[in-house]
Amino acid sequence: MMGHHPQEHGHAAGGGAPDWLPPALLLLIACAAYLLLVRRACRRNPVLGWSRWRTGWFLGGILLLGVALLPPVAPFAHEDFRGHMVQHLLIGMYAPLALVLAAPVTLLLRALPVAPARRLTAVLHSPPARLLTHPAVALALSAGGLAVLYFTPLYDATTAAPAAHWLLHAHFLLSGCLFAHVIAGPDPAPARPGVRARLVWLGVAIAAHAVISQLMYGGFWVDIHAPVDQVRGGAEIMYYGGDLAELLLAAALVATWRPEPRRAAGRGVSGRGVSGRGVSGRGVPGRGSGRGVVPARNVSGGS
Repeated sequence: MMGHHPQEHGHAAGGGAPDWLPPALLLLIACAAYLLLVRRACRRNPVLGWSRWRTGWFLGGILLLGVALLPPVAPFAHEDFRGHMVQHLLIGMYAPLALVLAAPVTLLLRALPVAPARRLTAVLHSPPARLLTHPAVALALSAGGLAVLYFTPLYDATTAAPAAHWLLHAHFLLSGCLFAHVIAGPDPAPARPGVRARLVWLGVAIAAHAVISQLMYGGFWVDIHAPVDQVRGGAEIMYYGGDLAELLLAAALVATWRPEPRRAAGRGVSGRGVSGRGVSGRGVPGRGSGRGVVPARNVSGGS
């Protein structure tokens, strides 16, 4: 049987504040921070504004996290492995997709002044960031982490230590956001491969989740101290719930995909080179002082 913590049932030991209060406050702070950034971005560029759909996606992702981290799902997740799997899907797959579709990095770039925005852009283009956003790394952290969790004593260790339990939640959320960003995120990603390659990596993720859930259902190599019916029920939830989440991710990939504009060879190129004053919409050097130059604070991944 899984370990049991009385703190997970809505009230902290010793009559203190309820244990659900800290995550609830963090979720409210996240909502307030996002809405504040939306307000600043709209003030800096009223014409461009910010998509209400993006804001809706973010609030929806926060709502899914609230369902996962607050009663009644949180106590059920600690008492029953099937509840844990429901919580895992909400934190690690469904909420990350909604949060990624909210384009938080693009919003931050629009809300920041020019100098900090340029520094953030430099970080996003740095070699460590490119490595972290490679599909293989994102897949290893998300699907690979599941194999380590369920086929080693790590899962039972996290149920015995509240701090480790919250670290596990953080890993689910961050790795899920990373993989969703790599596959279908609207935020800028310099190292993101083409659509065909991303579909291949998504197919690998689907296969990995299917194999892990089937091994779990059959009881092969699983190291989970829980009743067999709970483990099998959790495996079924992982199999079917994971498939649905990955289908939604594929739909998001199709919805957010934009074809690369084709550049016609030899068009708009003159022997005198390109003037530093900017380029007009018809491909000729613009007159005046840089009318074709877009201000740095308006450059983003779209709204």
